[in-house]
Amino acid sequence: FVLGNGSDIHANEARVASKAREFVVTLAEKTVHSLTETDIDTVERRKRFRAIMLEYFAFKSIAKWVLGRYWRRASEVQRTEFLKLFEELLVVIYADRFSKYAGLKLNVGKSEIRGANDILVHSVLLRSKGSKSVAVVWRVREKNSVYKVVDLMVEGLSMGLTQQKEFTSVIRKNGGKVEGLLEELKNRIAANS
Repeated sequence: FVLGNGSDIHANEARVASKAREFVVTLAEKTVHSLTETDIDTVERRKRFRAIMLEYFAFKSIAKWVLGRYWRRASEVQRTEFLKLFEELLVVIYADRFSKYAGLKLNVGKSEIRGANDILVHSVLLRSKGSKSVAVVWRVREKNSVYKVVDLMVEGLSMGLTQQKEFTSVIRKNGGKVEGLLEELKNRIAANS
């Protein structure tokens, strides 16, 4: 039994980081192509967004993480309802934003291994002339050669952490009850439908 000199480890890390970058490039191209078409209606755009989100994002893991410690406190019925409402909320809020992104380009840059499980893929969303570009970092995890997005950092702010803080605040304002958050999510979905 002979131990390698470490170059095997670095080669594997470089391969994993490169594959994560390719994954984000594919996701970005598919998203821009599918969701920025100007001749599709809201229903079709939302359908396409949902399909992309469920294929490329670790949705259930993200949902559990943003609910935080309240995931363990929630009943099975509340968990199921939260997953359904959280998915719908993301669809109604984010899918519609893509109608405004026609002509934008996402330049995917370097990728790097961060910790034991995460790969960060750096990118820049190039906006129209006169508008500031937006830095977007994709936190990706690989499991059994399958890559999934677990968080997005936009201009340094974690979307997952922001959502978790917001949901925790809503639950606390409702006496620590998950039911209060579920009602808030229903209201937000109705307001954006």
